[in-house]
Amino acid sequence: MSALQGLEWTFDTVAPTYEKFRPGYPAGVYQTILDYVALGPSSHAVEVGIGGGQATLPFLQTGCALTAVEVGVQFSERCREKFRDYPRFSVITDKFENVAFPDAAHDLVYSASAFHWVPESVGYAKVFAMLKSGGAFARFANHPYRDKGNPPLSEAINQVYADYYYKYYDKAPENPVEYSEEQASQRAGIAEKYGFADIKYALFHRTRTFTAHEYRTLIGTYSDHIAIEEGFRNEFFSKIEEVINAHGGSITIYDTIDLQLARKP
Repeated sequence: MSALQGLEWTFDTVAPTYEKFRPGYPAGVYQTILDYVALGPSSHAVEVGIGGGQATLPFLQTGCALTAVEVGVQFSERCREKFRDYPRFSVITDKFENVAFPDAAHDLVYSASAFHWVPESVGYAKVFAMLKSGGAFARFANHPYRDKGNPPLSEAINQVYADYYYKYYDKAPENPVEYSEEQASQRAGIAEKYGFADIKYALFHRTRTFTAHEYRTLIGTYSDHIAIEEGFRNEFFSKIEEVINAHGGSITIYDTIDLQLARKP
């Protein structure tokens, strides 16, 4: 089980901030998916973990029927309102593993930065059963990496994490590592164990720059950060903000977005 398992609830406590500060995904991600599986008005899709709806609109715009599954009540309500002009959109508020879907009835099941919350054996087997023959599973996620263009800032932030984050969780400090193609390939290979074929993956890159206060707000949407006791968390976040201001006042994040695609034979 992932160390993060059990923290799914945290996101819903910061739903408005999450929606504002968590990024969407590059257009190339959606185009690659839609080149892999054609969607239209006769298609049925399911999104696992809609969150703030950052990855939903490009699929709705195909005209397909889209059902989202979201454990967060606030997120569910916000997305019902956000996509109210799409009559074929609906949200089920529950964990994906708890929801019953008909077998062989869906053209696409996809998940954006959420499928790691679903136990692997349960999630992949369920998606496989849900898909029609020829249907596709798309899993994609964003992996941020702290400012590699400013090593002194990165080193200073690493020290703050050692003093606060790792101290709080009673873990040995670890320096962040940029997400690699090898990791993307290994993640893509998981689907083969569950009967999927035509497995592909792709990487996309971008940068985002934040002021010290903006970055403080961003990390306040991370599940393991939200779970830190409030007083200690505020001290931790204030120190992060202080360090960024002492090193130029801004931080650039280097994002790697990995996409895995797999097809039911």
